[in-house]
Amino acid sequence: MPSGLRLRPGFALVVAALTAAALLLSLAPAPSAEARQAAGEGRFEQRILFRASQDPGYACFRIPAIVRTTDGTLLAFAEGRVLNCGDAADIDIVLKRSTDGGRSWGQLQVVDEGGGDTHGNPAPVVDRDTGRVWLAETYNTGRTDSAGCSVPCDRSPRLRYSDDDGLTWSGPRDLSPEILPADWNSWYATGPVHGIQLTHGRYAGRLVFGVNAETWDGGRVTANHAALVVSDDHGGHWRLGATDTWPVGPDGTFRQKPSELALAERADGSVLVSGREQDGTDLGHRTQAVSRDGGGGFTGPFQALPGLYAPQVQGSLLRLGDRLLLACPGDPDRRRTMMIRSSYDGGRTWDSVDRGTVVTTDWSGYSDLTRLGRDEVGLVYEGGAVDARDEIRFARFTEDWLAPRRGPDPVTADLAPHARPAAVLGGATETDGVLGGALEFDGTDDAVRLPYSGRLPLGTRDFTVSLWFRYTAVGGERPLLWMGGIGTTQPQVWVRGEPAENRMQALITVRDGAAAPRTASVRTDRAYNDGQWHHLVFRRGGQGGLTLFVDGARSSVADVPGSVSRTSPFGVHIGQRMDGRAFFAGAIDEVRVWDRALTDGELSDPAAMRSAQDTVLWLPLDRVRG
Repeated sequence: MPSGLRLRPGFALVVAALTAAALLLSLAPAPSAEARQAAGEGRFEQRILFRASQDPGYACFRIPAIVRTTDGTLLAFAEGRVLNCGDAADIDIVLKRSTDGGRSWGQLQVVDEGGGDTHGNPAPVVDRDTGRVWLAETYNTGRTDSAGCSVPCDRSPRLRYSDDDGLTWSGPRDLSPEILPADWNSWYATGPVHGIQLTHGRYAGRLVFGVNAETWDGGRVTANHAALVVSDDHGGHWRLGATDTWPVGPDGTFRQKPSELALAERADGSVLVSGREQDGTDLGHRTQAVSRDGGGGFTGPFQALPGLYAPQVQGSLLRLGDRLLLACPGDPDRRRTMMIRSSYDGGRTWDSVDRGTVVTTDWSGYSDLTRLGRDEVGLVYEGGAVDARDEIRFARFTEDWLAPRRGPDPVTADLAPHARPAAVLGGATETDGVLGGALEFDGTDDAVRLPYSGRLPLGTRDFTVSLWFRYTAVGGERPLLWMGGIGTTQPQVWVRGEPAENRMQALITVRDGAAAPRTASVRTDRAYNDGQWHHLVFRRGGQGGLTLFVDGARSSVADVPGSVSRTSPFGVHIGQRMDGRAFFAGAIDEVRVWDRALTDGELSDPAAMRSAQDTVLWLPLDRVRG
């Protein structure tokens, strides 16, 4: 029988002003939520939904999820973390309800009290045939500190339901006998994001949500599992459906670790599954799989998306007609800049960050999406001016508030074998160069971005970068070439001017097996910011470890072993940092990358420098088309 809900006192609704832009948008000139609203482009409203200062009794709120019931009530769930913001302490599942489309919200309700243990990972799903709302959850023994769950972690799934739009809930039902195999004996997680009910074809009416788990062999984690859980009898019985298992090697490395699965039924009835990718050797922090049999099996293993920039974080999906929405932060390094990105081909490709719609430019993390009406969407997400865990916000917006679909960018040729043209961003213009034409960059938003290709990641190989540059800047960092990820832990290669420090610098960050990342950099003793053309070469391998040449002057340091392209999202940019927080002002010409170390003799031989052999990138930058 459903039981009454215990209310914690003092939960007055606090309405927040729209979040002020705290940081520059990392990779996109797209206007922020506030700017689009002020320009009259659609409708956007936002408020604080959960926050410790307005909801006494909790130190922190995290892990939002939201559904709309058959009667139109919005149910917004979260983890109410009692002692601290850690993942494995005393955690309740809490709820707020709205009966007017999110314009106002009721008091906080405790759906499931942890009582010192961790009761979390809410994954609600609405049965539109019966009106019942199911809530999958995960339990583990709680801690009193803020550390994570010990490995192996005693996690297990539970399920409860409500037949009155979330006013009261049944007691928990242990789902372990149905969906917890014996060897999934360490980490286990439901969601955390809403599940779906299928509407098309022979599987119409089926309920589906996602889980992920790990296997422990007594000494270490040996495998990761990502799976769908399905019910064909309106929640009476549940079983594991599509499952993708990835082994973990004895050295602790693995290709992928898909987790925190978000689901959307595509227009053709297939199910797109989007997951967080965490520390695998494949490139990318988002990974996807597809089921064409109602969640019974995957058509193939999860595949990482190296060109979809996002940090390691949960995300959420929603289908609007033929358009799919993905909500997750757009900064490829940190949890900030919550964005809505669109796919118009069922998730095969996604908007780049410069085409997405910015919800907020401050810190942001986990999220969930729901349909509010015919053209209106609700978003719950973690956000804050100081930390992504400061509060949970609710935003509602119309579809016409989202950035419209945009045509192709102007392009410039890439003459490397089998290469596609590179996109010219921000309005970089043609100018006179060393070898014909070159591109002039304004230092604000101009850049060239290459489409992702498997030829571009340099891995553990030697390489040589060659380019010409001229500039006069006296401050800031002035990136010339950026390949790979960004931040202190992501493999990468870059060269840039640092005029305030009177130097040029080249850097690599590498990963070698499961060891911590290592970085090496080499610098000149001049900034070369005299407005004249200069020739730069950065070489790995050959006759001196890492070597940086400018106009033939040489600086060298020892190399560090490992891959310069692994684990992280992967981008190749000319004239900007990967996260778009610094741009080059000046001109760049004839950018070349070879996947081997050219000898000193080759570097001084014009014929060798013009050869296409072993090139992975060759941008003359002499013409912009389109």
